[in-house]
Formats: sequence, C-alpha cells, structure tokens
Amino acid sequence: MFYIGCHLSSAKGFLAMGKDAEKIGATTFQFFTRNPRGGSAKPLDHEDIQAFLKLKEELGIGTLVAHAPYTLNGCSADEKIRDFAKRTMADDLERMEAIPGNLYNFHPGSHVKQGVEAGITYIAEMLNEILRPDLHTTVLLETMAGKGSEVGRSFEELREILDRVELSDKMGVCMDTCHVWDAGYDIVNDLDGVLAEFDRIVGLDRLKAVHLNDSMNVRGAGKDRHARIGEGEIGAEALVRVINHPALRDLPFCLETPNELPGYAEEIRFLKEHRQ
Repeated sequence: MFYIGCHLSSAKGFLAMGKDAEKIGATTFQFFTRNPRGGSAKPLDHEDIQAFLKLKEELGIGTLVAHAPYTLNGCSADEKIRDFAKRTMADDLERMEAIPGNLYNFHPGSHVKQGVEAGITYIAEMLNEILRPDLHTTVLLETMAGKGSEVGRSFEELREILDRVELSDKMGVCMDTCHVWDAGYDIVNDLDGVLAEFDRIVGLDRLKAVHLNDSMNVRGAGKDRHARIGEGEIGAEALVRVINHPALRDLPFCLETPNELPGYAEEIRFLKEHRQ
C-alpha cells in the first residue's frame, strides 16, 4: 500500500484523527504529541485509543509519525531548556507505548553559538539518558534546512549523532524534502545521487519516513519555508519521483504543506494518481 497522509490535529483525539484520515484518503498521518509550542500534554484516553486501533486495522492505516513540539531543544546553551527537552521527550516516549510500533520525530535542535560539536554532544547525551531497551517506538532525527544554528543540516551531522547513541537500534531518520532542498541537496536533478550519498553516510536502512513538501526557496537557501505540492521550487514532477523511488516508495509519506483538510485531500488524490 502507498502510505500517504498529512499532519492532523491531535486535539480531537486518535479516533477523530483516524476518521479525518479516512475522509481525505490518507493511509497514514502525523500528529503532535502535545501543543507544538510546548507545554503539558493532555491525559491519554485509553478508550479512544482502543477504538482508534480497531479503526486503524479496519482501514489499513500504516505506521504513524508522532512529532515532538518545536520548542524541544536538546542542545540549547540553557541547561533549563535542555532539561525541558529531556523531560518532554521522555514523557512523550512513555505515552507512545499506548500505540506501540510507531515513529517519534524531532528536530535535533539549535546549538545557539556553542558550535555544532557541542550541539551534537548534548543531543546524543539526551538520547542516551532517555532511550530504553524495551522501547517500542523508533526515534527519528529530522533532516534540517540549515536555518540559523540548526544541527542536522547535513547527513554527516546526523550520522555523528547516531554514532554516539548507545541504543542505536532505536534510532532512525525522517527526510524532509523541503529541508534537504533548502540545505543544498539537489533532489530535483539528482535524486539518485542524493540518496546514494545518504546511504554512504547514514545508511538507507536508517531512513524510516519522509516529510513530503515543496519549498518556497531556491536550493541551498537555508530558510525552511514549505509550499504546496507543485507550487514551489522543487515542483510536482520531482516530488512524484520521490514517492516512486525504489528506495523510498514503501516508507510513510507525510505532507506538511500549508493546507487545511480539503487541500490535503487534493494533494493526496494527486499523489495517488501519480503513484506507479
């Protein structure tokens, strides 16, 4: 099955997200574990989760992608912010055990003038404190666009983090098409070359999900501004090649384009029509 979906509002609950996915033709979806700007998470509704898991099986919904809040910065220069990130991620992963076997994606963070090496060290230390052998969720580092002092703008930076994580079998990568394009990787004219480079540096076996987005920026801009499919500098033709590439086609694809549900439904319909 082609696992294509979008970002849905978790405020409604899992069952409602499942029904929204069905309405727009999605076969997977992404959701925030809590308010994207941070804060406490609402208590789990186990009845809602059980009803959703039944619907998920009936609809054939694939692996889900949970997204950490944007405020999570495990490599901040501020110890309190790093502690917030660690406590938030640990709590999120504990809550993810209610829907085991899925993915938890997070932005590695910004080193804020400390330097990339310090940032990588802090991120790996946080993960080593949080990850447990009995965890049923795979934690994903997201490829970043290179805005400001973001860590994860290159495949090499992601690999260095992964190399320092003790329970590396619990880790993977989510590739964001807008981000890698903005970081300078030419997925329009040389998708095969980019994926070969990723495989050489990180390993394609580490790639667990794709954020499928167009970009408002030219390649290498480092600005991270998403566009709807076919309305940006990457273009629909190149993104269709992404969903059909042999190395990617079986992964869950999640749209993060600037849309409401009707817009997502249209994009999902378009991508399904161009699935080979």
